[in-house]
Amino acid sequence: MKKIKLLDCTLRDGGYINDWKWGYSRARDIIKTLVMAGVDIVEVGFLRNVDGYDPNITVCNHIEELNKLLPEKKGNTMFSAMAMQSNYDVNKLSTYSGSGIEMIRITAHDYDIKDGMNFARAVNEKGYKLSINPINIMGYSDEEILWILKHVNEIHPYQFSIVDTFGSMKHRDLDRIVSLVDNNLDRDIRLALHLHENMSLSFSLVQKFIDKQLKRPISVDGSLLGMGRIPGNLPIELVADYLNDYADKNYEIDYLMDAIQDHIAPIKEETAWGYTPAYFLSARFNLHRNYSEHYLKKGDLTIRDINHILSRIDRDKATAFDAEYADRLYNEYMNHRIDDSEDRKILKGDLMNKDILIMAPGSTILTHKKNITEFIDKKKPLIISVNFVPDEYSVDYAFFSNNKRYTRIDSKECKVILTSNLGGSSADYHIDYNSVSGASVQGRNSLIMLLRFLNSMDIKRINIAGADGYITDGDNYYNNSIRSHSEHGNSFNIAIAEEISNIGIKVNYITPSAYDTKEY
Repeated sequence: MKKIKLLDCTLRDGGYINDWKWGYSRARDIIKTLVMAGVDIVEVGFLRNVDGYDPNITVCNHIEELNKLLPEKKGNTMFSAMAMQSNYDVNKLSTYSGSGIEMIRITAHDYDIKDGMNFARAVNEKGYKLSINPINIMGYSDEEILWILKHVNEIHPYQFSIVDTFGSMKHRDLDRIVSLVDNNLDRDIRLALHLHENMSLSFSLVQKFIDKQLKRPISVDGSLLGMGRIPGNLPIELVADYLNDYADKNYEIDYLMDAIQDHIAPIKEETAWGYTPAYFLSARFNLHRNYSEHYLKKGDLTIRDINHILSRIDRDKATAFDAEYADRLYNEYMNHRIDDSEDRKILKGDLMNKDILIMAPGSTILTHKKNITEFIDKKKPLIISVNFVPDEYSVDYAFFSNNKRYTRIDSKECKVILTSNLGGSSADYHIDYNSVSGASVQGRNSLIMLLRFLNSMDIKRINIAGADGYITDGDNYYNNSIRSHSEHGNSFNIAIAEEISNIGIKVNYITPSAYDTKEY
């Protein structure tokens, strides 16, 4: 357990809060206090391509400029700096002199990771201890992580870091990734962990990581009071105290408290960081945090709205923020938003205290027609069809959320309810699409949206026919004119069943359905 090192990244990662404008004296005092606390590694700042040198900012062109911040008494503390291959010319980095900043932590995005490995090799040749920190480990498949580790082993750095850039890691993710890395990373390479607070899980995750007691040296990143780009980082004082209790460490917590009180707490009073729901949502979808920030700044979106917009971001846009793309999604979303209060009021009056039968376009509405007609004769239900109007049955309402299905209907001898994503199409009633759609593929299923709408009408029991479920092969639609190819299979059916259960409406299936939980 003595092989554990604690790294403070306040001056580097915390600098996102104050644009790295620490002031020369304050930065030196923070470093001095961290040294007195016994922190093993202190990251002094960023190496970046910048215009000139400002002693009050911890972002510099040359390592000699960052070295000016180091205290005379360095104790047993190692000093580091970070450089990103996309914004730093490695030719500016002088060869390690044997003193000053000893470790360089390099980082790269998924879209330039190959260039990042070449960058790492160039830094390694300069004689520094090298740490390779790929951005957003959660964005890589296992196969891609193995590719990274192959190159890391070839370079053979001092350290490799698991970086949860978007704060989306949960316990099972940690177990999977640590196991994968530990079993494929050369044994003498130190393994580090860098966490963010999007889900308020950083302290819980780091305890799990430490308690694994891997058969290799490990490191943990943190910052004073968790200072970092909102929502922040792992608070170093918490993990230091944990290591004192369970890893036989002796960090001086008083000095960490002094640094927080004197330097960090006043900054937090001006710019607060910490858990917020919007950044939880960006983590939920493993997205660049700028998407949440972008939508928060719009000022006219609820957290629910942000959840729905974030769910629609393409994976190839997730890692690097694209403002134009984000605005396009925003405009599409806003164009679907309408005031449907009057239509809802009318429909609620029509639907309340009625037996309701939802009719979906599965083939069972033909194969089990006897069951359906007997039910209709006995209960005299109000019938709502979903994305079609059947020829064989008389329905009261047809609910459409799919424009392709809607435009195929020639005759609509019933009242029509449309969701607002169908634009200016004429109908008897229009329902706000965003109020009934969910933040998942299943949540945008038409049957799910209708059930959500009915639930909002305080309807607690529904009968359903023709909701056969998705099959990859075969034909389960009652009419070839509305048949569409589906890649979905039984796992999708189970997910739909879970969505239905979560809505809270009691469902009676008149015909066999893959969504019927009694089948599982």
